[in-house]
Amino acid sequence: MEARVLVVDDEKSMCDFLEIMLKKEGYQVRTTTDPREALELVEKEPFHLVLTDVRMPEIDGFQVLRRVKEVQPETLVIMITAYGSPEGAVEAMKQGAYDYITKPFRVDEVKLVIRKALERYRLWEENIRLRQEVEGRYRFWNIIGKSPRMQQVFDLIEKVSQTKVNVLIVGESGTGKELVAKAIHYNSPRKGRPFVALNCAAIPETLLESELFGYVKGAFTGAATTKKGMLEVADGGTLFFDEVGDLPPLLQAKLLRVIQEREFKRLGGTSDIKVDLRIIAATNQNLEEKVKKKEFREDLYYRLNVIQIKLPPLRERKEDIPLLAQHFLAKYSRELGKKMDGFTPEAMELLLQYDYPGNVRELENILERCITLEPGPLITERYIRSYLAEAPLSPYRPSVEVEIPEEGVDLERIIEEMEKAYLRKALEKAGGVKKRAAELLGMNFRAIRYKLAKYGL
Repeated sequence: MEARVLVVDDEKSMCDFLEIMLKKEGYQVRTTTDPREALELVEKEPFHLVLTDVRMPEIDGFQVLRRVKEVQPETLVIMITAYGSPEGAVEAMKQGAYDYITKPFRVDEVKLVIRKALERYRLWEENIRLRQEVEGRYRFWNIIGKSPRMQQVFDLIEKVSQTKVNVLIVGESGTGKELVAKAIHYNSPRKGRPFVALNCAAIPETLLESELFGYVKGAFTGAATTKKGMLEVADGGTLFFDEVGDLPPLLQAKLLRVIQEREFKRLGGTSDIKVDLRIIAATNQNLEEKVKKKEFREDLYYRLNVIQIKLPPLRERKEDIPLLAQHFLAKYSRELGKKMDGFTPEAMELLLQYDYPGNVRELENILERCITLEPGPLITERYIRSYLAEAPLSPYRPSVEVEIPEEGVDLERIIEEMEKAYLRKALEKAGGVKKRAAELLGMNFRAIRYKLAKYGL
């Protein structure tokens, strides 16, 4: 973390002295002798630490402290004064200051206080992260699969996790691309830092840029406060771009610059923010074809595709189905509080015969449904067969007899009616969640949003 420090003191000589000292320590430093300018700076730029004099004309250090805490609550403030008193130190702490330094001070002592303050900031960042997902859950050896192709994937995950290179994960929807990305992160030296996921297909294009880069207060209508973007949140860790093939052209160019320069600006901001992060991208599209069609930048493709991990669809590793089925049986038995002993031979045979257009995610959904509905301790063929009869691409679905009358048919209208029927069914099955409905239909989020708007659904 390259810390950003703001120094506020009405004595220019003190500003100059602290700037020289802090830059030698490797920090990014802004200084000002005008507390009004300081207040403007904290409105627009992120700082890890503010050093402010207490006694200044018109606006004093306590006013600076209060405003910093309003705008950037996580920013630490150290008060500096030539008129030290126990009462002043107590008041500063009450108002949220990290520490209180009295002039004249020893340089080594100030350096130590600043180092401790910034270490506290780093620990605060770690503590606010949700720790709902324990590290062991994403170790690559816990990804289910004994097939030779999955063992090759595991070997590659193990090797790349110890490097800093960018990784591109390719595979159909439902093959576990995000799980692989997390396995790489949580087995890497960055495992103690954030893993941040951005789904490029699920966020409207108008919001993607602000989500990625963040923004300063007043950058656009509605930007009432300064907000960190995902690039900044992921600093020191891993940023995962899911469905990167849906990244708009403008953001492709901006992401390329971030990869090359390792810095960016918030929307409406003027200062470069340096970041140290690893980028893992995933796609179910053929990016090479998109490059040929000029739909995806070639230079960005090669930056992302340093190491490629290709995940096989479940239909190409059917020997893993019994293992996966047992895993999901145990998982949902615990979650639903039901004692399930296993599968009948007929049930397992049906699971092995199906081709799973939705891959592992579809197998998981089938088993969650079966465990919920089964009255006994064994998964039987009954509810598996009923699911397969409803699945749009299932070979078990009854065939539709097609007849064309002499007067002909309106094929476009028939296709539209079929589309609407499948869209309604997917929304119903997904409980109204559009992202899940899109996954059920093998579509990206933007495509289903367009279709729903088209038909007024």
